[in-house]
Amino acid sequence: MDEPLKLFILAGEPSGDRIAADLVARLQQRVPLALAGVGGDELSALGLQSLYPMSDLSVMGISDVLRRLPLLLWRVEQTARAIRADKPDIVVLVDAQDFSKLVAKRLKALGYAGTVILYVAPSVWARAPERAAKLEPLFDEVLAVLPFEPAVMRSLGGPLTSYVGHPALAERLEQSDGAEKGPLVLLPGSREGELRRHLPLFRSVVAQLAEHPVIDGVVIPTLPSLAVRIQAEVADWPVPVAVIDQRGDRRALYGRAVAALSVAGTATLELALARVPMVVSYVMDGHQARVFDKLGRPIISLPNIILDRPEVSELVQAKPDADAIVASLCALLDNKKARQDQILAFGELVELMVAGSADFPRQDPADRILSYWSAA
Repeated sequence: MDEPLKLFILAGEPSGDRIAADLVARLQQRVPLALAGVGGDELSALGLQSLYPMSDLSVMGISDVLRRLPLLLWRVEQTARAIRADKPDIVVLVDAQDFSKLVAKRLKALGYAGTVILYVAPSVWARAPERAAKLEPLFDEVLAVLPFEPAVMRSLGGPLTSYVGHPALAERLEQSDGAEKGPLVLLPGSREGELRRHLPLFRSVVAQLAEHPVIDGVVIPTLPSLAVRIQAEVADWPVPVAVIDQRGDRRALYGRAVAALSVAGTATLELALARVPMVVSYVMDGHQARVFDKLGRPIISLPNIILDRPEVSELVQAKPDADAIVASLCALLDNKKARQDQILAFGELVELMVAGSADFPRQDPADRILSYWSAA
C-alpha cells in the first residue's frame, strides 16, 4: 500500500511501553507507519512524539489515583479528542485497563467508529467475570499476553481475543541448571507508589542477607528514567547495590543470578522466562488490602497464574514485613533443589507461552493489526 498505516498507540506504564514498542517495531518492518499516541522511552526510541508524559498515567492503588484524578480525567478527554481529530486507521490501547476503558467509552460517546484494539487482556477471570461482556461493545479485539485468556474471554462473552505472547519471550533462556552462587536480583517496581512502598522494605531484606554464602552481589535492573532516582536511594544501603538501566544487560544478569525478589507484575514473567528462581512480594495500600481480602486472597504472580499452581512463594502484605520475606528467600537460597524445582516449572511455562493452546495458538500481534488495515 502507498499510504502509511496511521496508528494511534497508547501505553500507560513501562511494561505497556515495552509491549507497544515491540508491536510498533514489528509493524515498521512490514509497512510504512505514521505514528501518534502516548508512550515512554521505548516508543520514543521508535519515533513517537508523546502527546503527554506517560508518567501521568503510571499510578497504582486508590490513593495514588485519587491524588491524580483531575489530571487523569483530563487526559482521557485529551486522548479521545486527539484520536477523533487525527482519524487513525487503528487505535491500540495497551494495558492501563481503567484508563483504556474510559478512553474507549469516550470515543464511543464522540461517535468515533474506527477500529479500537485493547492490547493486554484485563484480569476479569480473577476479579470481575461479569465485566468481560461489557468490553465487547468497546473493543474490536483484545490481544492477550497469557495463553489461557482467549478461552476465558470467549466463555464469559467478551470481545474476540487472540493470544499473541509477550515480548519477553525473545529473551528467554532455553536451559539453566541454576547458579551455585550469584547475584540477588531486586525488582521493586516502576510506579511511584510501588517504589515508595518497596524500596525501604528491600533495603531491610538485603541488610539481613548481606552475608549469605550463595549471594554474590545485589543488582537492581530498572528503566533509564528511574536510574538516577534509584541510585540515589540505594547509595546509603548497608550493602553495595549495582543499578543497571539497559534492557540488553538483563539477559546476562539473569543468566548468572542465583535468585530474585520481585514485586508482582510483568517482571515475574520475565524472570520465569529467564528461569530465575524467585520470591514475589507486594505491599498494598489500605484499599488494595481490603479488596484483596474480599476476593479471597487470590494468587497474584504471573508464573503461578499461568501454571495454575503455587510454584513461587508470594508474600502479599498490608504492612511491610522484611522478616517474612527473608525467611522465604532463605528457604530458596539454602536449598538448591528448591531453586531447581522452580526452574523445571519455568520450563513448562516457557512451552505454554511459546505455543499457546490448541484452540488458541500464539499469533503475531502485527498480523492481527494488519488484518484490520487490509480489511478497511
